[in-house]
Amino acid sequence: MAKRVAVIGAGSSGLTSIKCCLDEGLEPVCFESSDDIGGLWNFKAQPEADRCSIYRSVIVNTSKEMMCYSDFPMPDHFPNFVNNSTIMQYFRLYAEHFSLLKHIHFQTTVRSVRQRPDFSNSGQWEVVTVDRGGREETHVFDGVLVCAGHYTQPIKPLSDFSGIDTFPGTIIHSWEYKDPDPYLGKRVVVVGIGNSGGDIAVDLSRACEKTFLSTRKGAWVIGRVVDRGLPLDMIMMTRARDLFYWLLPRALLNLIWERTLNQRHDHKLYGLQPVHRILDQRVVINDDLPGRILLGELVMKPNVQKFQGSTVVFDDGTVEEKIDAVILCTGYDYRFPFLPTSLSSGSDGDLKLYRRIFPPSLERPTLAILGLIQTKGPIMPAAELQARWATRVIAGLNHLPPAEKMDKTIEKHVQANLKSYPWPKVAALQVDHIPYLDAIAKEVGVCPNIAWLLLRDPAVGFRVFFGPCSPYQFRLNGPGHWSGARQAILTQWDRVAKPMKTRPIPEPSSFSLFFWLGLSGGAALIFALMAIQYFL
Repeated sequence: MAKRVAVIGAGSSGLTSIKCCLDEGLEPVCFESSDDIGGLWNFKAQPEADRCSIYRSVIVNTSKEMMCYSDFPMPDHFPNFVNNSTIMQYFRLYAEHFSLLKHIHFQTTVRSVRQRPDFSNSGQWEVVTVDRGGREETHVFDGVLVCAGHYTQPIKPLSDFSGIDTFPGTIIHSWEYKDPDPYLGKRVVVVGIGNSGGDIAVDLSRACEKTFLSTRKGAWVIGRVVDRGLPLDMIMMTRARDLFYWLLPRALLNLIWERTLNQRHDHKLYGLQPVHRILDQRVVINDDLPGRILLGELVMKPNVQKFQGSTVVFDDGTVEEKIDAVILCTGYDYRFPFLPTSLSSGSDGDLKLYRRIFPPSLERPTLAILGLIQTKGPIMPAAELQARWATRVIAGLNHLPPAEKMDKTIEKHVQANLKSYPWPKVAALQVDHIPYLDAIAKEVGVCPNIAWLLLRDPAVGFRVFFGPCSPYQFRLNGPGHWSGARQAILTQWDRVAKPMKTRPIPEPSSFSLFFWLGLSGGAALIFALMAIQYFL
């Protein structure tokens, strides 16, 4: 009889977890508290407690070729950077193609996940759920995959702002923000300059009388596209570039990158200059932020010092009056109240996780938490690899090291990140994109062998090493091998070009090309002769 696995959540991590269970001969049963798949990307006009929430204008920061599932490329006509409705289309195509929907119980909430009395022998879990009619049910599972997301608990540090109780306007968190319509013609302060803060400030600046973006530390800002208008991640996230960066001193890399970004827009001039170096923390990806500042529709401000009624005083002593609303883009915490408290460590509810997946404290590795990471690349390919590994561990095909070794690995990882992220709970979430993918892929047995590829299949090997580290690389061989992976790698740039080929551009005729080459060559020769004659 196949082992039964509970999958909690039907978002991007949950969907691929269902498929990975099926790939490994497991029986998945997915519990989704909402009425649809998609998780974070399932836009709702009203936010729902303990669920992720997005604003209407959100666009992904990673391109379709880099964020897709490894054995299911996004359709070639999809734009390179998709909005929430388009990614929902992709999820539905994926779910239909692999027949995943029949394994999902919608409007069913998980109340508790507890180890059974014989857990040390069986590794089984008791899962209590409540369905849409309020009926409670207890299930027994051989494994649990937690895919509930971690942008569910908005942090609202109201106590940090003196006089906030005197402010007569509205104060919300970005979790509650949906669109700029309620703020038409108003004066709004946005607090926090992460990706959400930048997006929301730009969104508001097109509707508000004036929008102020307050930041304590500043940020390095880069657009989604780089040279020749190509997707940023496809150019920057390559194995060759990673190796090159590893060989160069970090200080030199910081200098090169900061100079490059300042050539596009001087961060000091635009009021964006951060206190940290560019490689120490994640950059803000935003195509429009500098332009809105240049137009004066968006004004950069330092940290908010205090409120005096509708007047906001900033740390530099400047004052802005008649403020109508404040939107806090101050991040999120995460919690999984249905899990045993024994899995948490410390008062902040942190979860110690080996490779950001497995709690080392468990006697049997039959529970995994997926997608609980922060990376400078797309999360979906990482979550998919996590699911591939976790399902193989639950199936007994892979094994974890001793708990003591896992604890040491976790501590080493956190300590390495504390310099850039002083809060241990946040430091634990940070991973380096390509090294992390490769680490998990090696556990699964699907990490590409570059040297062997270059010898056996140079066309693919060259693209795997020098080209974008797209998810298809992890389907070339080993468990879960996909016969279409090679072709997907060879044609990935064709899918980048396809949605933009909406207007035929005539190629210059050979006669015209040779005419202009001849004309320019002749002009150069005449100029050279005149110069020689002049100097003689």
